[in-house]
Amino acid sequence: MKSFAWNGLTLLPQRAVWREDTRVLFVADVHLGKAAAFRAAGLPVPAGTTRENLARLDALIEALQPRRLVVLGDLFHARAAYREATLREVAAWRGRRAHLAVTLVAGNHDASAGAPPASLGLELVDEPFALDGLELRHLPRDDDAEGPPILAGHLHPAARLSGPAHDSLRLPCFVMRGRQLILPAFGEFTGGSLAAADAVTALCLVAGDRFVHVPAGTMRRALARR
Repeated sequence: MKSFAWNGLTLLPQRAVWREDTRVLFVADVHLGKAAAFRAAGLPVPAGTTRENLARLDALIEALQPRRLVVLGDLFHARAAYREATLREVAAWRGRRAHLAVTLVAGNHDASAGAPPASLGLELVDEPFALDGLELRHLPRDDDAEGPPILAGHLHPAARLSGPAHDSLRLPCFVMRGRQLILPAFGEFTGGSLAAADAVTALCLVAGDRFVHVPAGTMRRALARR
C-alpha cells in the first residue's frame, strides 16, 4: 500500500502525514544541521544532509500544495546547527516557500538550540498545541487519557522486518496506539528506537514507497500459534 488512513489523516511513505481537508502537512524530527553539529565537534560525517532533507520536503510541498507545514519538534538539531552554511540553505528554502505558514512545536533539541532566527518566519509554539481538533506534541503521551487524536514525534520509531534465511531489515515506522500517532523521523541523519506491535499497538513500516502494516495484536496471535 502507498498510503494509510488514520483518524481522517493520510500517512505517507515519505515519513509525513497529510490532512486533506485543512491542507496541513505534518513532519517530525527533521534535525537540520545535525551533520554540521557533528563536524563542529570534530566527527567525520558527510555533508549535504540539510540540502537533502530540504529537497525531500520540497518534493512533498510541490506534490501536495499545503497551506501550512507543522513540524512536531526538533527542526534544528543543536545550537551548532545555526552555522552560516546551514542557515544560508534554510533561508534560501524559506525564501522559495515564503507563502507557506510553518509552525514548529518546540522539541527538546529546539530548546537546546534556541529559537530559530526571526528572519525565517516560523511560528514557534509549545506543546501541547491544539489545531483543528488535533493535539500536537513533540513528546508522546504515556497515558491513555481521553481526548482528541494526538500527533507526536521524538522517538524516531523503527521496527525489524524479518525475511527468509534469518534476514532482517530495520525500517522506520509509524506507531499507532489508541488516540496517538507517533511519526518516524523525517530527517535522514537520525537514529531510531525499536518499536513493536502488541495487543493495542499497530505499526506501519516504511518500505521504500510502500507500507507494511502490522495490526495491533499481531505479536500476541503469533505467539499463540507456537
